[in-house]
Amino acid sequence: MEKAIKFPTPPWDMDLAAQRLKFEEEAWNTRDPERISEGYAGNIEMRDGTSFIGNKSELKAFLIEKLAGQKDFRLRLDLWGALKTRMAVRFDAEWRNDSGQWIHAYGVEVLQFNESGQIEKRFASQEHITD
Repeated sequence: MEKAIKFPTPPWDMDLAAQRLKFEEEAWNTRDPERISEGYAGNIEMRDGTSFIGNKSELKAFLIEKLAGQKDFRLRLDLWGALKTRMAVRFDAEWRNDSGQWIHAYGVEVLQFNESGQIEKRFASQEHITD
């Protein structure tokens, strides 16, 4: 049986929030939908660009499709602020598309966490730039 991950839990101060965010960055950089989804609650409410996700199974399907077209994906997260159960985060990501062209995405996201330290709401606004 796999051991459940114990996340830092809110209420956040900047140090504790940074610890939790580090897991998020590392999970996304594995490109593994199972690992990424561990950080999200079963009833996740999420917007990523024009995609809307309403539960963990939708999240996994979204991740499989998203990451399939993003070769050499790399994400960096920068904590801007944390208060109670929420964080404001700046992110930048880069990857190559199927044609080998580099794509860069920059933006901000607001994360809301449950009492177990899993993300229950994630809203991201982003802009894509191609090389």
